[in-house]
Amino acid sequence: MTRPQKIRLGEILVQQKLISEEQLLQALADQKRSGRKLGRVFVENGYVTEETISGALARQLNIPYINLKQYNLKPQTVQMLPEMQARRFRVIALEDRPNALLIGMADPTDLFAYDEIARVTRRNLALAVVNEQELLQAIDRMYRRTEEITVLARELEQELGDNVIDFGTLGLSAGAEDAPVVRLLQTVFDDATQVRASDIHIEPQEKRLQIRFRIDGMLHLQTEADIRIAPALALRLKLMSDLDIAEKRLPQDGRFAVTVRKQLIDVRISTMPTQFGESVVMRLLNQSGGILDLSNIGMPSNILQRFRSIIQRPNGLVLVTGPTGSGKTTTLYGALSEINTEGKKLITVEDPVEYRLPGINQVQVNEKINLDFARVLRSALRQDPDIVLVGEMRDQETAQIGLRAAMTGHMVLSTLHTNDAASTPLRLLDMGVPHYMVGSSLQAVLAQRLVRVVCDNCAEPYPLLPNEREWLKGELKDTVDAHEYKHGVGCSYCNGTGFRGRTGIYEMLEMTREVAAAANRSDPAEFVQLAQQQMGGQTLRRHAVALVLAGKTTVSEAMRVTTQLDD
Repeated sequence: MTRPQKIRLGEILVQQKLISEEQLLQALADQKRSGRKLGRVFVENGYVTEETISGALARQLNIPYINLKQYNLKPQTVQMLPEMQARRFRVIALEDRPNALLIGMADPTDLFAYDEIARVTRRNLALAVVNEQELLQAIDRMYRRTEEITVLARELEQELGDNVIDFGTLGLSAGAEDAPVVRLLQTVFDDATQVRASDIHIEPQEKRLQIRFRIDGMLHLQTEADIRIAPALALRLKLMSDLDIAEKRLPQDGRFAVTVRKQLIDVRISTMPTQFGESVVMRLLNQSGGILDLSNIGMPSNILQRFRSIIQRPNGLVLVTGPTGSGKTTTLYGALSEINTEGKKLITVEDPVEYRLPGINQVQVNEKINLDFARVLRSALRQDPDIVLVGEMRDQETAQIGLRAAMTGHMVLSTLHTNDAASTPLRLLDMGVPHYMVGSSLQAVLAQRLVRVVCDNCAEPYPLLPNEREWLKGELKDTVDAHEYKHGVGCSYCNGTGFRGRTGIYEMLEMTREVAAAANRSDPAEFVQLAQQQMGGQTLRRHAVALVLAGKTTVSEAMRVTTQLDD
């Protein structure tokens, strides 16, 4: 293709009647004042969208406009262009044609960028227009750090060699930013943040070290390296989190904060001695993302309305239940952010404090100095709070103090590890809490799980398997074949998994007068029956099936998440 001609974006948009002359003059004045690109000024001023600009450029230059969300990018083609140039010039390699390399540019009128890409690739170039926002997301997805991590791990292996290394001395050179161990960890964090990983697992095996990421609840192997680098990584991480570097026989817990890709990440670290060395697991908590609003976590509108009403009550206990990693903390923080006003005092007792909320007194439990849940909770109640969040009802003592607080004019929010909403009050009774306290203080139980969401970029209909059809019959009876079911086939947008992101499934038991009265009696079967009647069939399983019918998740994912409920 011939080199594109320099054209003026503003004039194109005016010619195509997409903006007025007045808007162009205003945008030019704004650009002069701020130094931003003219296209960005048009978008930020609300004159046009990025898609409108891309379409206008495509028409003017007679080149295609490509929607990157619908385009199946190939890693080997994308990486024909170095990441530095791709980011700098807002360009991505799309297709390796026999006579030319098709590239997508956010600004195909940038002649300097065109010449540089032609020089770097030494290829004839064919042009397409792409949306800048989608381009940046695609660059983040495609330029994974897997290769760089593997190279850095090898560098570290070579540096350590076969000699016995004094790791203490190596660790003390903390300022050496170019040390391979530091660069390796920086790159691992960078890649984990890029793919929205919630945890990083560094696990020594007999002959190799494996690094895995947990993404959307599932573990994925990131890289494997020589087992000899494991002690150096563990040491560096211990130094970063102020742990005892000499103690390798006992588990340790710590925390530190890092800035990765301009985002503040709180890192919770746990070390554990295993047969082949210290295993390190890090939980990543992104403090830059803000707290999720209750209306954005996928709660059905009828449950959301009742839940919001209950948490506004002056007193009582509200429990959110589910297994580890089911989003309980996110729901509780969403509730706290709704009821956090200047007129109320909020105290949280947590282990650990996961998110920082302005205007709230947050206390970290520390078992080492006997600062346990019960002790902090007793002290918190002397601080004149209106609302108390207890991270977890771990034992009889914590549960009783929490319920007593709920009886004496406080709203108490907490979590419990139970299978479903109906069995939760019985779990409190099993913990030794008196019947009358459960009946009079417990207001509601919200049970939840997280299911993976089908990637909307590669979703397509598929036929049900026999076991899936049988499972669906439990909810849909004879209407199973009247619906269309979707799954993701895997694409670059979802890293080939077919899923991108997660959403919640919910059920809620409200402690009405009849249900509370049943809790005061000693007949568990009667209580469960009344509780299920109160919930009116609005169960976790039914919500999962509703998401399947809406094309949000797959039947196999709904089955996986709700299997334990059917046992």
